[in-house]
Amino acid sequence: MTFQFLFVIVPIRMADPVEQGFDQILARLREVVTRLESGDLSLEQSLQVYEEGVGLARKGQQLLATAEKRVEILVSSAGGVEVAPFDEREPADRAD
Repeated sequence: MTFQFLFVIVPIRMADPVEQGFDQILARLREVVTRLESGDLSLEQSLQVYEEGVGLARKGQQLLATAEKRVEILVSSAGGVEVAPFDEREPADRAD
């Protein structure tokens, strides 16, 4: 009895997240999740894709934090409006 093994090399697109905008990062994260959920990857491939996803998530979080700071600066410089943390439980059309 002889066994034959077939090895398939799957290219992993590892674009530098520093050069990507938030929308591109989010799209790539969706691709990463789809690949991981497919179950078609080996353990090593899964780890590589997961590592890429963690890096993308961190970069996306940094971009969101930067955007939040920019909005706070714009709002605070536009007439002394008080900046308060977002509370998703509050109705959007709340009148104070």
